[in-house]
Amino acid sequence: MMKLYNTLTRKKEKFIPITPGEIKMYACGPTVYNYFHIGNARTFMVFDAMRRYFEYRGYKVTFVQNFTDIDDKIINRAKEENVTALQISEKYIEEYFKDAGSLGIRRADIHPKVTDNVKEIITFIEALIEKGFAYEIVGDVYFDVSRFKDYGKLKKQSLEELQAGARVEVNEHKKNPLDFALWKAAKPDEPSWESPWGLGRPGWHIECSAMAQKYLGETIDIHGGGGDLVFPHHENEIAQSEACTGKPFANYWLHVGYLNIDNKKMSKSLNNFFTPREIAEEFDLESLRFFMLSAHYRNPLNFSREVLSAAANALERLYNAKNNLQYLLENAEEKDLTAEENNLQKQLLSYRGKFVSVMDDDFNTADGIAIIFDLIRAINTYVLSDASKELVKTALDLLLETTGVLGLLAKEEEALNQEVEALIEKRQQARKDKNYQLADEIRDQLKEKGVILEDTSQGVKWRRS
Repeated sequence: MMKLYNTLTRKKEKFIPITPGEIKMYACGPTVYNYFHIGNARTFMVFDAMRRYFEYRGYKVTFVQNFTDIDDKIINRAKEENVTALQISEKYIEEYFKDAGSLGIRRADIHPKVTDNVKEIITFIEALIEKGFAYEIVGDVYFDVSRFKDYGKLKKQSLEELQAGARVEVNEHKKNPLDFALWKAAKPDEPSWESPWGLGRPGWHIECSAMAQKYLGETIDIHGGGGDLVFPHHENEIAQSEACTGKPFANYWLHVGYLNIDNKKMSKSLNNFFTPREIAEEFDLESLRFFMLSAHYRNPLNFSREVLSAAANALERLYNAKNNLQYLLENAEEKDLTAEENNLQKQLLSYRGKFVSVMDDDFNTADGIAIIFDLIRAINTYVLSDASKELVKTALDLLLETTGVLGLLAKEEEALNQEVEALIEKRQQARKDKNYQLADEIRDQLKEKGVILEDTSQGVKWRRS
């Protein structure tokens, strides 16, 4: 039975979807005014891997991740670059998909944009006003937190406690400092839409409630995002959604831990703010994915070049195991499993159950990766050069199955280009001719091209450095 840690209850709970065999999942996406940073990347990768695992476990997943494509930051960026807000948002949506793809993040089933759903947002706000949970003043519409008796249940604080610790913008129009904007009256030279309250645009919090309801229904299985969204964003989503429908908004709330840089909070002011593109200048981005998934998603994670380098080395071990098995498979004999091999096959297959067991326990990718390395050690012990093709295939399939759930070992090995192939053939001929000096020179030449040769009892094997 799968268990998930629910931020709403602060405990692990058995995961029971609303509809058996199906999962409706919503994760907050980026505000598209710039490239996303590696803190955002951790959250995006975690929910991508969760989705993959749910599918692996046989669920039909409908995954929605929104784009906030109208916002103060987008408007300000557009003014700086003397272009429209639409041009800024469309540019960075396209760049999001490029960067997400480089990290092995699959596209969501639905990527709704705020600007495509303004009609639904207005309808949602109208319902809140009609039910007495929202009020309009001078073209702005606010949610009245005092009217929602459960406000603070995600944060686990009472309204009085939240008010005492509030750090909110002073606004003479609001009844309560914690009241939040559902609709903002238009300002000069800003994008706006017609509404019953005059020209304006949606507030930030309302968009996710309206789009989750439109694409997934009034109650969804899982809602998640970064830990920084617990309050006020997700708290406000709960308030407005449940005030509107009278039903639970999401049954499970999942939040990803913070990412620190060299043990310090990531921020532009400290100049420790990195995008995946910047990381890619020094490291393969699959190493970043491996690193992000090597810790439990709820735990804080500390990033440094040293730990990323260690992740790259660990990932290389996975690729070496894959390459070795592929080589063995190409050269293995078609023959029946011996009694010993039959037992070895059962031992290898037992790792699937171990992997599922730790992953079912609140999506523990850290322990899942540890199980994969245990599997590799078993493969190195039991799957030898004289193994049958069936045993080798079992080992390779199991390695690719478990790593594939995490989106690892996804790169197809690049074919050697004609120049490198010719050099390998030339070296082989030099060895046959006992011209060992030339053979060594070619080996060094290939090394400079990033190709490492290994002379084994089964022949010459190669790998990328």
